[in-house]
Amino acid sequence: MAMSADEKFEHWLDIAQHDLKTAGTMLANGNWLYVVFMCQQAVEKLAKGLYTLYLDDDTPRIHNIKAIFDNFRDKLPTKIPDNFRAFFDELSAYFVNNRYPDFKSKLSSSIDEAEANAILFKTKEVFIWLLTLKP
Repeated sequence: MAMSADEKFEHWLDIAQHDLKTAGTMLANGNWLYVVFMCQQAVEKLAKGLYTLYLDDDTPRIHNIKAIFDNFRDKLPTKIPDNFRAFFDELSAYFVNNRYPDFKSKLSSSIDEAEANAILFKTKEVFIWLLTLKP
C-alpha cells in the first residue's frame, strides 16, 4: 500500500528531527564540522518533506535547500524570509562531499565551537518556523 503525502512528510520529518538531535550530540562531542553538516541535513530533509506535501513524492536529488524550496515557494502560505533564504545558502555550503577530502579538511579547519553553536541555534529557529509551513 502506498504511503499518503502526510505519511511521507512524517517520514522526512522523523529523519530530519533525528539529524537535528545528532547535531546536538556532535556539538557536545566537539565535532564542529559534523554539527553544521547535520544541521544542513536536517533542514534539507524537512524541505524535502514539505516538497512531498506541496508537489509530490518525487523529491529532487539535490542538496541545495533554497533550490528545493524554489520548486514550490509560490504555493507556500507565506514568503520565506530573506534571512532564512540566505541561511539556506550558508547551510548548503556545509554539505560535505566525501569525494573531495581537501575541501572537507579546509572546511573543518574553518569551523570552531562558536560558529558550530551559532549554526545549530539558527537551524533550530529555522526548523521550528519551517514546521509552520505544513498545510
